[in-house]
Parts: sequence; structure tokens; C-alpha cells
Amino acid sequence: MLRVSGRGGVQPSDSPASTCRGRSHRPGRVQKKVLPEAVRATHTRAEGTGRAVEVWCMDEHRLGLKPIVGKMWAERGKAPTVAVEHRYAWLYVYAFVCPQTGESQYWLVPSVDTLAFQAVLDRFARDTGAGQRREIVLVLDGAGWHCGPQLTCPEGLHPVFLPPYSPELQPAERLWALTDMPLRNCHFPALDALTERLAAQCRWLEG
Repeated sequence: MLRVSGRGGVQPSDSPASTCRGRSHRPGRVQKKVLPEAVRATHTRAEGTGRAVEVWCMDEHRLGLKPIVGKMWAERGKAPTVAVEHRYAWLYVYAFVCPQTGESQYWLVPSVDTLAFQAVLDRFARDTGAGQRREIVLVLDGAGWHCGPQLTCPEGLHPVFLPPYSPELQPAERLWALTDMPLRNCHFPALDALTERLAAQCRWLEG
């Protein structure tokens, strides 16, 4: 696993604080009731502690050696050409973003499963100071590895799960057009070359 800011490797935590289980909700209910209630409850818990309360969003995105083909500039009257070689090697971008401030974190991970998500979640909590400097309401979808019985939530993280099949409710979805930008219409000889280009883009997005 690679934390693109270069803060070190990812290791699972041995001391989780609580289970990360929950249920998805109907479209509309999340924005109108569930999320505001979660934020109010978190403010109540944080009262008198000096911790900031923030809403963050989290999602995953698969990328690999299957080409991303899109629009490009070309000389007038000439059709642009793109080298295409379909291969099936993948990696995943785990992204966290705070819509209010624009602060973000990106991780490049070889798989999506409970163990990988647990490791990333633990490091995200540590890097953001969750439970110490911040209380974070985390909006994410109801994928099995996000809310399974083996997953535990670090202290200071409070998950809110989106309804099934509702990517339009996930602000983090808007990040993928930005992460994919330097990969579009490009041919990479191996996954390592793509990873290097992608990591540079994610570092730039983090600022």
C-alpha cells in the first residue's frame, strides 16, 4: 500500500475502538435527516473537548492497464490516434475528502477488502487526529468491506452509510475525473509506470 504523501506504510491497528457497522438509508433521507442528525450528535459528543467536528467523504476507484480513452486536442483535419493495449492489471485509489475545506488524502492499494480498508482507515484516523483533535463524520457507501462484522472503527470516526446504487450522493465521486486526467489516452508498459504517474497526480491534488 502506498500513501501518496509519503508518510509511511500502512499497518492494521491492534486496538480498534468500535464496530463500523450500520445500515444504508433511502435516497433523500441521508441529506435531510441522517447526516444532519449524525453531525448534531457528534457536536454533542465533542462539546467541551476542543475537538473540531468535520464531515468527510470516502470512496474507492479502480484503475489499471485497460486504457482510458477520451477527448484530446488534435491538428485540424487530422484524426488523433491513441496506442491501445488491453491488459487486466489493477490497483485501487482510496480517497478521503472534506468538502468544506477541500482537504484530501489518497492511498494507492492493490485490493479492496476488509483488511486493506481497515489498514487505510486506521492510518487516516491517525493522520487526521481523529479522536484527539477532530471528530469526523465519514460518509461512505455500504460495500461489504466498509461495514462487515470484522471491521472496527477507530476512535473519533463516525460512519454514515449511503443508500445502495446512489453514487450521485457521494461527493468523492467527483475526484475521479481529476485522478484520471494524466492517465487518459496514455499507454503504460507496466502497472508500476501507471502507479508512478497516478501518485504524482494525487500528491498534486493533496496540495
